[in-house]
Amino acid sequence: MGWPYIGETLKLYTEHPNTFFFTRRKRYGDIFKSHILGCPCVMISSPEAAKNVLVNQAHLFKPTYPPSKEKMIGPQAIFFHQGDYHLKLKKLIQSSFAPSVVKGSVSAIEEIVLNFLPTWENHALICTLQEMKKYAFEVAMISAFGNNLEPEMEGIKHLYQILEKGYNSMPMNFPGTLFNKAMKARKQLNEALRRLIEKRRGNRKSHNDGGLLGFLMSAQEQKLNNLSDSQISDNIIGVIFAAHDTTATVLTWLLKNLIDNPHVLQSVTTEQEGIQRKLVEENRGLTWDDTRQMNLTSRVIQETLRIASILSFTFREAVEDVEFEGYIIPKGWKVLPLFRTIHHSADFFPQPEKFDPSRFEVTPRPHTYMPFGNGLHSCPGSELAKLEMLIFLHHFTTTYRWKVIGDEDGIEYGPFLVPKGGLPIEVRRRKCKP
Repeated sequence: MGWPYIGETLKLYTEHPNTFFFTRRKRYGDIFKSHILGCPCVMISSPEAAKNVLVNQAHLFKPTYPPSKEKMIGPQAIFFHQGDYHLKLKKLIQSSFAPSVVKGSVSAIEEIVLNFLPTWENHALICTLQEMKKYAFEVAMISAFGNNLEPEMEGIKHLYQILEKGYNSMPMNFPGTLFNKAMKARKQLNEALRRLIEKRRGNRKSHNDGGLLGFLMSAQEQKLNNLSDSQISDNIIGVIFAAHDTTATVLTWLLKNLIDNPHVLQSVTTEQEGIQRKLVEENRGLTWDDTRQMNLTSRVIQETLRIASILSFTFREAVEDVEFEGYIIPKGWKVLPLFRTIHHSADFFPQPEKFDPSRFEVTPRPHTYMPFGNGLHSCPGSELAKLEMLIFLHHFTTTYRWKVIGDEDGIEYGPFLVPKGGLPIEVRRRKCKP
C-alpha cells in the first residue's frame, strides 16, 4: 500500500507502468490493493474483472475524478455522471459521432491535413507531439462546432489553450498560478460559448452541419431533452478535451513505431500509394470508402493503440460494498481496471512487446482489447479518432519521409507515456509522388 496518504503514487508516475503493474500482478495476482493519490484502491488486471466493473455491474462503480478536473471541464460533462442523465447524453453524443455522421467529415479533415503538413517542411526540427496536438485540436474543433467555424472561434481557441495549460497543474487557486489562469479562462469560455449558442439560435439555421453543438441544440429545440445551455457548454468543452491529447499521443507513437519498423512502414506506404494513384486518376480527394480500404494501415493503428495503451487504466469508485471472486471491495474505494496490463498480457497477445500489426488479422478475444474503454463510459469518438489517423497517415506516407533526431528509445512520463522529447523529427518532401 506504500506510505500514508502518498501511498504508491510516486512509483506509479515515475516507473514505467508495465513495471509497476506487472511486478504487483506477479506478486499478488489479478486483483490487488494499492494507495494512489490519497485514496485506497483495488487494481484489477483480468478481462473478466474489468468486464464486471465496466459492464456487468457498472451501476455499482461510478466514474470518479479529482474535483479540480470537474471544475475545469465542467461538472455537468458526461464523464462525471451515470444513470439517466448520462444515458441521455451518451445517446446524443453517440449520434453526433456515428459512422454515418463522421464519414461526412473526411473532406474537412483532409483539408486540415493538406494545410498543416507543408508547415513541417524545411524545418531543422519538428516536435511531433506538439504538432500532433495542433492537428488533433483542429479536428476536435470541427467535431465540436461543425465544418464552418465562426470568426469568434479564434477567441474560443485561445481561451481553451489557457485552460489546457492549467489542467494538469497543482490545483492552487492563487493569482498568477496556471490553475488560477485556467479557472479565469474557464469562466470566460463559458460566457463565449453562451454567446455562440445564442447567436446560432438567433440565426435559426439548420444545425445539421454544426458538429456536436448542432446535435445538442437541435435536440434541445425539439424538446428531446431538458439540457440547459450550461450543460451543453460543459459537454462541448469535455469533448474537446477527450478528442485532443489522447489522439495526438497515439499519432506520435504511430510515427515512432513506423520508423522503428521499416518493413511495416514500407507496407503501409505501398498500400497508401495504391489509393493515391486511384485518387490521381479520378482527380478527387479521399472519401470514406477509400479509408475502408486501408486495411493494413488500420491494423497498424490497432497495434499502436494496444502497445502504447495511452489510457493505462480508468478510475471508478464503489458506491457500496461489492463482492467479487471472494473479495470485498469496500464502499468508497477506488477501482482501477488496468487496460495496459491486459493489452500486454502474453495470455491474450503472444510476444506482447513486439510490434506486430498482423495479430489483428484475427479479432481479439472479447474484453481483451479496450483502447477506448469498455461499457457505457467507452469513448464515443473512436471512429473519428481512427479516421483522422488514417487521413493523416495517407498524406504523410505518400508525400514525406522523416527521421528521428537524437535519442530514439527514451520515454517521458506524464499524463501519458510519450517518446522522449515528444519525438523530435526532421521531415523532407519525397522527390517524387506516386
